[in-house]
Amino acid sequence: MSITLTDQHKLTLRTAAWGAVSLMSAAGAAGSAHKVATQGSIALTSATGLVGHVLAKAPKGVKYGKSTADLADQVLPALTASMSLLKQQDPAEAGNFRRTVLVAIEAGVQQQNSPTLAEMARKITEALDAA
Repeated sequence: MSITLTDQHKLTLRTAAWGAVSLMSAAGAAGSAHKVATQGSIALTSATGLVGHVLAKAPKGVKYGKSTADLADQVLPALTASMSLLKQQDPAEAGNFRRTVLVAIEAGVQQQNSPTLAEMARKITEALDAA
């Protein structure tokens, strides 16, 4: 199946995935936030397929806000919208996107045993599954 993504669709996917990594980093302890972001970024840039091509670069010009709540207000709906879009156009790529984001957030969780990170991972997973 051929899938066509507009520039806006690509921005939504990038905002969702890279924003999920940013949420995990924001939820991490001060000393490990950088490690969480690094591991999550490696996971995103290691993606394959259409999702890998789209996520190869972070979104430019996105303003996530000044707080974790502002970030979540943009990212969680973008995760759900991304899954809806991809499910409509190519269910296999929807699965690829979901797995890619989950690997990215799991990479962050593995950096430290933190209830805060676990809760953020739950919220991200819930947003992915809401579509």
